[in-house]
Amino acid sequence: MKKMEFAKEPKGFFLRVKCSGCGSEQNIFSSASRTVKCLSCNQVLAESGASKIKLKAKVLKSF
Repeated sequence: MKKMEFAKEPKGFFLRVKCSGCGSEQNIFSSASRTVKCLSCNQVLAESGASKIKLKAKVLKSF
């Protein structure tokens, strides 16, 4: 008889952040592997770290 294998739950989650430069809102992933910039004004919102990001913007919501 075969054992049932379950999928692992993801370690990351999404964040809704607000740019301090222009005020636009954007969704970003908590374990992004690259620097995340604002789509409107090109300001850095988050920098990649070892396993999590270093936020430079205000977090509005996590989901």
